[in-house]
Amino acid sequence: MEINRVVVGPLETNCYILSISDKCLVIDPGDEYNKIKEVIDNRDVVGVIITHHHFDHIGALNNFDKNLIFDKTNLEEKEYNIKDFNFEVIYTPGHKEDSITLYFKEEKIMFTGDFIFKGTIGRTDLKGGNMSLMINSLNKIKNYNDDIIIYPGHGDKTILLNEKLGFDRFR
Repeated sequence: MEINRVVVGPLETNCYILSISDKCLVIDPGDEYNKIKEVIDNRDVVGVIITHHHFDHIGALNNFDKNLIFDKTNLEEKEYNIKDFNFEVIYTPGHKEDSITLYFKEEKIMFTGDFIFKGTIGRTDLKGGNMSLMINSLNKIKNYNDDIIIYPGHGDKTILLNEKLGFDRFR
């Protein structure tokens, strides 16, 4: 699986385009659809997944077929297969009540939206944020393997082990 990051919008949101041959999955199309479309190229978009509904993660959403859009409203906490893309949905509220994390077990990667960043976690002081729920979500993620690569909603990727080491300071 090929992973392309497109940084979009005034808050420099990471939009990810995951590709397997001529198919792609789009995660968090936050803004600047033309930049996203350029990376999609002539691939067939088989799904668009939203990690949470803050404006900077959904700004270009209207450019996609509404029947291909997935978020917490139509995804349960379980494993999915969309064409050749196999992943698990993990509910991770805290930054926002509808926050989800996508875990691709075979590739050992997670897309965390604004739940976990390199060196910190998402804000809980915005509408829909809750520190108690964030702590519960962090405790849930502690059960996953240390070597998983984290692709956050903003900034650089990281390794889960590095982030687990700092979780205890958020109590």
